[in-house]
This record gives sequence, C-alpha cells and structure tokens, in this order.
Amino acid sequence: MTRIREHGIRVVGDVHGDFNAFRHATATDRFIIQLGDLVDHGPDSAGVMELMLELLEQQRGLFILGNHDRKLGRALEGRRLRRDPPLEETLRQISLPEYEGLPERIYGAIDQAPTWLRIGRSLFVHGGFHTAMLSLPPMPGLGEMSAPLSRALFGETTGRMQPDGYPERRLTWINRIPEGMTVYVGHDRRSTDGRPWRRTGRLGGTAVFTDLGAGKGGHLAWIDLNEP
Repeated sequence: MTRIREHGIRVVGDVHGDFNAFRHATATDRFIIQLGDLVDHGPDSAGVMELMLELLEQQRGLFILGNHDRKLGRALEGRRLRRDPPLEETLRQISLPEYEGLPERIYGAIDQAPTWLRIGRSLFVHGGFHTAMLSLPPMPGLGEMSAPLSRALFGETTGRMQPDGYPERRLTWINRIPEGMTVYVGHDRRSTDGRPWRRTGRLGGTAVFTDLGAGKGGHLAWIDLNEP
C-alpha cells in the first residue's frame, strides 16, 4: 500500500464507541489499522462506524474484526443470539433516521473485514495469535468457527469464568510467536500503567496489548509504526 510506504501505520486499539478519541486517533496521514471492537459500551458507536466507513472508502485504513463487531454483524444478519444491553444500544444508534442506510453499510464492512493481517514481521489480530495465521489466509469472520478464528476473535480461554462474569483468559499463545515477529492485539486489557502492555515469549516473539479500556472508563491507545 502506497500510504503505508510513504507515511507508515497507526495501530489503534479497541474503541468501543468512543467517537471523540477515535476522531483524534485517525487525524493523521498514517494508514490506520484498527484492531477490532469498534462498537458497544461507549456513547457513539454509530459515529465510530461512520468514521471507519469513511476511512475504508478513502483507502486510509481498515479494521480487524473483533468479537463485538462480529456479534453486531450476526445481529444484522437476523441471527438468534444473546442480546445484551451494549449490543441493543448499538443497534438503536445505527437505526436512527439520520443514519439511513448505515446498518447495511456496516454489515458489508463487517462481512469483508479481515480476521487477521500480516505485514512483514508484524501481525495484527483482535484476540490472540495462532500458528495457523502464519500459513493460512484470514478466515471469514461471520463463517463457521474454527480454532484459528476462535483465537483471532476471543483469544485463549481456560474454560472457567472470572468473578466479573467474563471468561478467564491465558496467554500461553505468546510463547508460540516466532522470534523477530510482533503480534499486535486488542481484546484483553492487561496494562496497569495506562500504556500498551508488551510481553516477549519463549521463542523470542513479542505481543503488544493495546486495549486500554476506551468506552469503558479507560482511554484509547494507538502506536505508530514506520517499518512493520
């Protein structure tokens, strides 16, 4: 991509409806790679999606599919699924009269969004790394679930629930990242100092966690890369 060669990349973490922060993050000549979970929780998921669609149409950026984006896509398909308050609020926002045609445009973008993306020695994914991502093209996010797709969307879980009601997650996948490779993820809020959280695995590869709680009482993170 010409923009990447000329201006580099800005990696943007989970947005969750924080339109003002996303507007600031995208005010750059860099190519935007947003790591998923654009919607739900924050005040303006409709505005966030409208801005993301502009970036796509102008070929100034893309988003990696997150689990919240996938759930919205499945709801727009008419699938039967557990409807939680954040999803219901997102559906209400995008269906307001001033956003005529927006649900259809959002569905088209979700249907085409990559579930992971590799550029050079960098890999961009929402939930977590799977070794199959090194050899397979991104799988359709609204299709049947598989081990690589589950890892891409949800990370790695233990099968147990935490006291807060969310699945307990583990990070053994970091140890499978090859030396010299960096995997940029969202989804899992690990930072304790307000900055992206970095960990190096046993093989020498690195994971960078960018979810700092935007739309949920935290803030939006982004990282600028010149040579991915």
